[in-house]
Amino acid sequence: MAHKFTFYNTLNRKVEEFSPREEGKVSMYTCGPTVYHYAHIGNIRTYIMQDVLIKALEYAGYDVKRVMNITDVGHLSSDADTGEDKMLAGAKREHKTVMEIAKFYTDAFFKDFDAVGNKRPDVVEPATNCIPEFINMVQVLLDKGFAYTAGGNVYFDTSKLKDYYVFSSEVEKEELQVGVRDDVEEDTNKRNKTDFVLWFTKSKFEDQALKWDSPWGVGYPGWHIECSCISMKHLGEYIDIHCGGVDNIFPHHTNEIAQSESYLGHEWCKYWFHSNHLNDRVGKMSKSKGAVLTVSVLKEKGYDPLVYRFFCLQSHYRKPLEFSFEALDNVAGVYNKLVKRVAELKPEGQVDETVKKQFEDAFSDAVCGDLNTSMAITVLYDALKADTNDATKLALVENFDKVLSLDLLGHAKALGEGNEVDPELEAYILDAISRRAEAKKAKDFATADAIRAELLEKGVEIKDTREGVKWQLI
Repeated sequence: MAHKFTFYNTLNRKVEEFSPREEGKVSMYTCGPTVYHYAHIGNIRTYIMQDVLIKALEYAGYDVKRVMNITDVGHLSSDADTGEDKMLAGAKREHKTVMEIAKFYTDAFFKDFDAVGNKRPDVVEPATNCIPEFINMVQVLLDKGFAYTAGGNVYFDTSKLKDYYVFSSEVEKEELQVGVRDDVEEDTNKRNKTDFVLWFTKSKFEDQALKWDSPWGVGYPGWHIECSCISMKHLGEYIDIHCGGVDNIFPHHTNEIAQSESYLGHEWCKYWFHSNHLNDRVGKMSKSKGAVLTVSVLKEKGYDPLVYRFFCLQSHYRKPLEFSFEALDNVAGVYNKLVKRVAELKPEGQVDETVKKQFEDAFSDAVCGDLNTSMAITVLYDALKADTNDATKLALVENFDKVLSLDLLGHAKALGEGNEVDPELEAYILDAISRRAEAKKAKDFATADAIRAELLEKGVEIKDTREGVKWQLI
């Protein structure tokens, strides 16, 4: 019997107790990346929180099957069917083919996805693998009268629905008005402003790289249709949970529900899970601001990617989170102290099962209660401070890490091994740090940089923190 599990269901706009269609099993679909550029750390926050959701469900006793798409065709620069195809724009920018771009950025995405402790989905399906499924769904929607052809394209007719704005009429209508600005080229083929493209044929993208034959002419699928089809291909006619970022709610997830339920003739997905934005000081993280801050860039700057995960876990998934390097430095200091505390534990004595169960119950209540990750971390600290033996504490750290995935035991072990530094090397490092400090004081930054480079050559990385200069062997 699984533990009672609650989270905020965007569809009903409240925290609800989760109840899957099949007892003990969860079918989950998560929107994957559009692989035209790197995934920034705001995108990765969404995947971290989805990973915590999956691991918390597994911790509660559920068996989760998760499917994720890779968008390698059809996503336009505006989510509302206008602008340039993102994949084509990426290919032009880098003078590569669309499929070369897709491969490069898919690999880059998973490198960062893995680095923050995420578990890979059970199924990852590129949109370009599913053209027959897309064509079939479009044809069925036409046959049922939910779609029409105009100007060579096929559109979904939102006027045929009782309620198109399923998530929140006011929010979605407001967002739609933003989408219908004067600077956005209006699609005159649409019967209603909210209609959306299921299949493009004659469009302004005559140089579109990826095209397929269809009953309506050579063309390519709209963005929204791929998630519906890929989900049904691998999970069937019903899914329990659909995940994404809050920016997916409208129009993407709204359109997914419209086409899926019109195609199927019944409710498709009961629970919708959305993570809020990561902001920096000037607003939402996005790829349009120039340089993209990725997990790999954080790593190059000397941050452990799991410190970024820890940073995300200290906030609730439904709250916007503000990123700054100062905040990340603070979290890095806290994380390092936590690892040091775990490294001090000795695997001595018998595990006290009574104490262990008390803390596991408290941890379950936190992660199963609308993913209260900050409370789960508090439970971890309480366990480390508890009046019990180290063997019990180590067992709890290992248990909690099934959800937190902070690799505390692995880092603690490495810290223990890393402490065994040759005394001569340590004396050299401390002398170099002292010489560098003198150079910086004298504003001789060229010498300071040369000392840093000299240390790097010897496999020593230094980092300036608020607590002073830290060093580690690399």
